[in-house]
Amino acid sequence: MKGISNKKKVTVAITGASGAIYGVRCVQALLAEGHTVHFLLTGAAWQVLYYELGLDTSDEQACLEELFGKCDHFHYHTQQDFSAPIASGSAKSDAMIIVPCSMGTLAKISHGISSNLLERAADVMLKERRKLIIVPRESPLSSIHLENMKRVSDLGGMIVPAMPGYYHNPKTMDDLINFVVGKVLDQVEVDHNLFTRWGDDSR
Repeated sequence: MKGISNKKKVTVAITGASGAIYGVRCVQALLAEGHTVHFLLTGAAWQVLYYELGLDTSDEQACLEELFGKCDHFHYHTQQDFSAPIASGSAKSDAMIIVPCSMGTLAKISHGISSNLLERAADVMLKERRKLIIVPRESPLSSIHLENMKRVSDLGGMIVPAMPGYYHNPKTMDDLINFVVGKVLDQVEVDHNLFTRWGDDSR
């Protein structure tokens, strides 16, 4: 009997919400462990990469290589590439992470609107009953935002707010970022050592 690979195929999408570093770190962590990543960026997300991370986004391919290097298991798709495998439920996909997820994107997903590849891929995850992890990074939240989160949750999606914990005694910004990323990866059942877990003897 052939060995079964524990490597996953995960779609990661970054929207225009503040906190693009969470999405970047998720991709980096997945690639570092040899998982396949299908990557999406909205137009607003490119702007956030420029403003928050100080990246030169004038050459998108060069920017992606600066962030993630070159590897065979990284696949970038444009928003109108509906021929991408993640646009179909017949293609194998273990999970989709939208991190951070803007409230506009959340609203469209919660109402089944698929105007671009990101929204279509999320719709596929819901209809196929696969893992969809939404990471909102917004405050305060309106009743509309909360209703849309509940709607996605009721449909099987997982809401993982970008809320870092403090019981692991974070010392740096990286510690706070890694906590959130680690909680996200937990939902995908990907092993990591991004933070010290409560009750761990090494604390």
